[in-house]
Amino acid sequence: MSVDCEAFRLRRFLASLPAGEVLEYTQPVALAEVAAILDRTAEAVHFRSVGPEGAELAGNVMSSRSRFAHAFGVAAPDVPREILRRLANRAEVIEVGRDAAPVQQRVLTGDDADLTQLPVHVQHGYDGGPYISAALDVARDAQTGWANFGARRLMLRGPHEAGVDVVAPSDLRTIYLAAVARGETLPVSFVVGCHPIDHIAATLKVPVDELGLISSLRGAPLAVVKCVTNDLLVPADAEFILEGYFDARGHAEGEGPYGEFLGYYGGVKQNPVFHLTAITSRTDALFQTASIGGYAMSRTDTAQISALRTESMVWRTLETAVREPVAVHATTSSGGSFNVRVALRQRAPGEARNAIHAVMGSLANVKNVFVVDPDIDVTSSEQMDWALATRFQGDRDIVVGESMRTLPLDPSLDGRRAGAKTGFDLTWPFGTAATLETSVPAPPEFTGRRFASVRDALADGPKYFTELLAAVGSADGREIVRELNALRSVPGFGQDKRGRYLLPRAPA
Repeated sequence: MSVDCEAFRLRRFLASLPAGEVLEYTQPVALAEVAAILDRTAEAVHFRSVGPEGAELAGNVMSSRSRFAHAFGVAAPDVPREILRRLANRAEVIEVGRDAAPVQQRVLTGDDADLTQLPVHVQHGYDGGPYISAALDVARDAQTGWANFGARRLMLRGPHEAGVDVVAPSDLRTIYLAAVARGETLPVSFVVGCHPIDHIAATLKVPVDELGLISSLRGAPLAVVKCVTNDLLVPADAEFILEGYFDARGHAEGEGPYGEFLGYYGGVKQNPVFHLTAITSRTDALFQTASIGGYAMSRTDTAQISALRTESMVWRTLETAVREPVAVHATTSSGGSFNVRVALRQRAPGEARNAIHAVMGSLANVKNVFVVDPDIDVTSSEQMDWALATRFQGDRDIVVGESMRTLPLDPSLDGRRAGAKTGFDLTWPFGTAATLETSVPAPPEFTGRRFASVRDALADGPKYFTELLAAVGSADGREIVRELNALRSVPGFGQDKRGRYLLPRAPA
């Protein structure tokens, strides 16, 4: 079976973006200038000539929800649920030979395989060196035989070595530490330059052979090819593959500092060393970099990827924890995971609290959970602030989880390994949301039956003022005031508790 190795190519995705989504730099750009350009630019950027080699480089490819919507072919609000829907697709992973794998059109091994010949740039002022920030790693779990697919950064240490952050709890860390315990190296290959969907696949934690996640999320077969210098299978349609291994010394060398996805620096950490054995690529390969951290954090690649992962996993949790989630939004300004907003249609008392606890436990990175009623747009900070101001009482509506597993990168932890998570119940107390005082004002709508007069309309039953306008076909309203004033002498005329005008019904 032949597989189209061009359909999900990074270069093709960039070319498919609509106007306003991608910016081309045709003039030569020094590598040292790339970070500043990406930081001030909202669009995806295609550099046609970076560094003295004139290499091609893509950045900010995934730094907006609209570009992910384009990648998945749905509207932006529907992307998280589309991810969950596609996870049910049957995975088709098909191994192909080198002649059918574009990523092995060019093969460099030995001294020819040189990390410093790639267009790798310094991203932040205090970084420990140039970083490959858009790398997706492939390793094999010796226990299950399955491929593990994740996302890592590599700090260049020289032509053939890089430091790789494998400190946080992850499948790759578990796999690597098991290899170290056996006194073995761990073969690892890094994919650089691929479709945005593949980056989402790399963030998901699902107990399967994770290369299949790429196929499921793409909704198409995935061609894979065996690496040249190790036995790992990698996507055949990628732009670059960096083949090699982690040495058996464990977390032995310093890596960092680095500007992390929470907007602050991570310090120097002891981490494994990656030894490069081969670089394979397309003949017209397009290198990729990912934006991360800083004051523009909300529109970085990493925040957008993290938000989609968070929203998808939280939605899946809520589907079993409560009856009817309406919307989920992870704020990209919190790194795409720390602050999560949930709109919920409560069917029973306590469901808002259930949702808070479920979301807290769904992902270690979730720190603050805000639950609102369905009328609140969770993507609107204005509406969320309004709900916090008017529907929340601190002594009644706050939920605190203590000593919970969280993200060690959180600078507020002050070195602790566990921390607090906080829930904010911004919903109306169950059963009270139907009162006039909890109804939200909006411009009037003039609908309802017509009557010959205001008196006839009130004889039909209580009416709001705007219903009386509609009842007599008024486009003004002041004549209604005069008619109501004339009715004040009628016994029983008045207003009910909801403000509707009424007259006693005539006896039958």
